[in-house]
Amino acid sequence: VQLQASGGGSVQAGGSLRLSCVASGSLFYGNIMGWYRAPPGKLRELVATMTDRGDTTYADSVKGRFTISRDNAGNTVVLQMNDLKPDDTGVYYCKLEQYGSDWWDYWGQGTQVTVSS
Repeated sequence: VQLQASGGGSVQAGGSLRLSCVASGSLFYGNIMGWYRAPPGKLRELVATMTDRGDTTYADSVKGRFTISRDNAGNTVVLQMNDLKPDDTGVYYCKLEQYGSDWWDYWGQGTQVTVSS
C-alpha cells in the first residue's frame, strides 16, 4: 500500500486548508485512515481518524474546526481545516492502519502546514 498526500501550504490565522490522501493497493475491511501532525520540535500527534464504517476520532484541539471524510471507494481521506490557528502549524502525515495477519501501519509523505498570526 502507498499513500500520496496533497494539499497544505501557508495561510493566516482564521484561514482554511484542505488536505487529501489517496491510498493505492489493497485495502482490507476494517481499516482506519487518518491524519497526524508533527508540530515544530514536538512528537507526532493524532489529528483525526476515520474508519471505513465512518466512525471518527478528533483531537480535542481541532474539534469543531477540522472535518475528516472519506470517499465512497474508501481509498481517499480528506481533512478540511477551518479557522486555522498558529498552533496548527506542523508537518501533516496521512496514515492507514489495517489488519492482514497482523496490524500494519502505512504512512504517506508529510505535507507542511504553516499558519501565521
